[in-house]
Amino acid sequence: MTTTATPVRTAVGHAAGGGWRAVLGYWMAVYRRIWKGTLISSFLAPLAYLAGMGLGLGALVDSGERTALGVPYVAFVATGLLAAQAMQTGVAETTFPVMGAIRWRRTYQAMLATPLREEDLVRGHVAYVTIRLAIVCGVFAVVATALGAMSGWGVLAAVPAAMLCGLAFAMPVYCYSCLVRSEQGYNVLSRFVIMPLFLFSGTFFPIAQLPGWLQAVAWVSPLTHAGALTRALGLGQGSPLWLDGGAFLLHTCYLLLWAVGGYAVAVRALRHRMTA
Repeated sequence: MTTTATPVRTAVGHAAGGGWRAVLGYWMAVYRRIWKGTLISSFLAPLAYLAGMGLGLGALVDSGERTALGVPYVAFVATGLLAAQAMQTGVAETTFPVMGAIRWRRTYQAMLATPLREEDLVRGHVAYVTIRLAIVCGVFAVVATALGAMSGWGVLAAVPAAMLCGLAFAMPVYCYSCLVRSEQGYNVLSRFVIMPLFLFSGTFFPIAQLPGWLQAVAWVSPLTHAGALTRALGLGQGSPLWLDGGAFLLHTCYLLLWAVGGYAVAVRALRHRMTA
């Protein structure tokens, strides 16, 4: 009797080779070994910003219970830092980890020697980054709420909004990591992109205080749109920073455009890098 072997199917996400879940499992195994080293950058640093800028500087900025911002300064900073920390986390998880997997450890080459495809590698990494964002944003939101800087059920929605911000940065940076040939490229990214956006996208003061041309640049930044969402949701419907339905939709769609578009480009960039 003749038997016919069943061909191994390698469709994206199929069980053969584990699909993107196997890639996620790899990154989670790595994180279990290094998680202690992320405590400062993921949790302590943003809390230090909140204490120093929100509580310390806020004591000087606030006049009575309200400020010119319409809310206590610590609340303004905390809700902005929620989005900014998501940005920092998304960038951190798609810079050196991706370059290391391509150049130094050659993990991606080993994975692609299995039935895995480039789509699996990117999807598995996106899933891992999403988990990291959920942890970091969730912890920050809990602490900020405990300090009285955020309140209401909207905080539960502010966390996914911040996570979307993290993905809006993570996917374009993932693409950048596939193309950059030296770690020196990250110095350029940090000094001339991430840090200016961190300072001038409304995290610590309204962008309305910027010159007109710089306001236009700030609105290009996904962090500005994410900050508007996290402030509205983190402070509640009674806040003067609340948004109407159209504004919520506009900000959300803009972040989705960066995240989804960045994913599509990242898959192409990784495929090009792996076959170059």
